[in-house]
Amino acid sequence: MRQFQKQTKKKEAKNTSLVKKWVSLVALTITVSFLVFSVIIYSIVSQQFLNQERQVAETVVENFEHRLNSINKELQISNVVPALSPTTQRILNGGPTISAADNNTSSTENGFSDDILQNLTNQDISVVIFDKSGDIVFSNGKNQADFVTDITHKEEQLKLYLGKQSLTIYQPIRSASSHKIIGYIAVTDDMSSFNSMMEKVRAWMIGISIVATIIFILISYFIIRGIVWPLNAMSKVARQINKDPNSDVRIPDLKRDDELGELAKSFDQMLDRVQGYIQQQKQFVGDVSHELRTPVAVIEGHLSLLERWGKNDPKILDESIDASLQEAERMKHLIQEMLDLTRAEQIDIQYPNEVTNVSEVLTRVVSDLQLVHKDFTLRLNDDLNEDTMIQMYHSHFEQLLIILIDNAIKYSTNRNEVIISSSVEDGEAVVSVQDFGEGISESEKSKIFNRFYRVDKARTREKGGNGLGLSIAQKLTQSYHGQISVDSVLGSGSNFILRFPVLSKKEVKQLNKKKEKAQRGK
Repeated sequence: MRQFQKQTKKKEAKNTSLVKKWVSLVALTITVSFLVFSVIIYSIVSQQFLNQERQVAETVVENFEHRLNSINKELQISNVVPALSPTTQRILNGGPTISAADNNTSSTENGFSDDILQNLTNQDISVVIFDKSGDIVFSNGKNQADFVTDITHKEEQLKLYLGKQSLTIYQPIRSASSHKIIGYIAVTDDMSSFNSMMEKVRAWMIGISIVATIIFILISYFIIRGIVWPLNAMSKVARQINKDPNSDVRIPDLKRDDELGELAKSFDQMLDRVQGYIQQQKQFVGDVSHELRTPVAVIEGHLSLLERWGKNDPKILDESIDASLQEAERMKHLIQEMLDLTRAEQIDIQYPNEVTNVSEVLTRVVSDLQLVHKDFTLRLNDDLNEDTMIQMYHSHFEQLLIILIDNAIKYSTNRNEVIISSSVEDGEAVVSVQDFGEGISESEKSKIFNRFYRVDKARTREKGGNGLGLSIAQKLTQSYHGQISVDSVLGSGSNFILRFPVLSKKEVKQLNKKKEKAQRGK
C-alpha cells in the first residue's frame, strides 16, 4: 500500500511539472526560432549595407579612373596630381578643409568635380595610386593599411581585420588613347559607418529577441496553464473517486466550449455511468440476497422434511416436491426479472437507435395475450396512425405492454375485461391500460413502482408476483424518455398511462442511418 502511495505521489509530481515542461519547450522553440530569424534578417541587412559600401568603393574607382585615363604615359606624381586638380594639391599639402564655397569654386574654375572632392574627404575611404612597378605615387593620407604588394591580380577582395570588415578594390588604370596599363588604383573602405550600423542592428535585434522571448514565454505559460488546469482537475477527481468510489465529486463547470470543455463533460458523464454500474451491482446483489433467501429457505425446509419423515410418506413427499418446484419456478422468474431490471438501466448503450411502430406492436401483443387469457376480454381502441413511431426497442415495448396488461388481468375482480387505448396527444403517443380491479389508494400510488413492493403481499405471492414488474416498466419507460403514471380509484380499478414522444419521418430516417452505421462498424 505504501509503495502504491509513493508511486501515486511520484505521478502527481510528474503531472505538476507538465506546465514547466511545456513552457521550457515553448521557450526553447521560440528562442531558436528568433535566433534563426535574427540570423537571417541580420544576414540580409548586412548584405544590403555591404552592397552599398561596395557600390561606393566602385564609384570612387570609376571617378579616379575616369580622371587619370587621360594620361598617356606611366603614372607619376608629376602627372597624377595635376590631373586630379590643384585643389588636391592643397589637401596633400595639409591645406585648410575645403568649404562649400571653395568646393563650388574649384569645381567651376579648375574643372574638379564634386565627386572627387567627396571621395577624397570621405573619412571611410582611402585612395592609393600606384605606378606600374607598385610604388605609391598618390595617397590621400588616411588609413595607411598594408596593401598587397602583388597587385597584378587586380581582384576585388573582402578583408577582415580584427573582426572589423574593410573593403579593398584593386583596379588597373589604362590609358584612354593607348589602352595600356599606366598604373593601379587601390580604394579601401574601412566601413566604420557600416560596422557602427551593424552593431546597432545587432543590439536592437538582441534586445527585441530577449523582450519578445520573455513576452511569448509569459503568454505561453498562461495559455498552457489554462490548458493543463482542466487536466489537473480531472486527475484530482479521478484520485478522489479511486479512494472513494461512492463519492459524488465531479469536475466543476469549466465554462468553455472547446475540446477540453467537451472532455470534462464526457469525463463527468463517464463517472456518472461508472457509478451507475456500481449502484446497479450493489442493488442486484442486495436484491438477490434479500429475495432469494425465502425460496431457498422454503426448499431447504422441505428437503429437511423429506430427509426426516418424507421418505416413507407419499403425502409429505408429494407436498414437498410440489412446494420445492413452485419455489424453484418462482426463483427462476425472480432472477429473470432482476436481470431484466438491470438490463433496462443500460438501454442508452445497447439500444440507442431503435425505432418501433406503436400500433403494430400494440395490436400483436393484445392479440397474443387474448389467446392466452381466453376468459378475459381485451378491448383495443387504437386511434393511432399506422406510421406512428417512437424511439424504443420493439421487444422492450412488448415487454412493457405485457407487464401492464398482465397486471391488469391479475388484479381485475369486478369484471373480466381490460381496455387498452392508444392515441396521439401534443406530439406524444399515449397508451393506457385500464382494469376493473380493487384500485390503489393514494398512499400506495407513490410506492407501487418501488422494487419488490406489493400492495397486497399475500395475494401477490399467491398470484406469482415478485413486485418487480412495475419497477421494470418504470425503468423501461424512463430509459426511453417516456413517462408512466397511474390513475386509480379504490373499488373501481386502475388506469396505467404511458407517454412517449412521437418521431418525425426525418428523425426516423436519421436513427435508421445511425443504426445501419453502427451495425457496419461491428
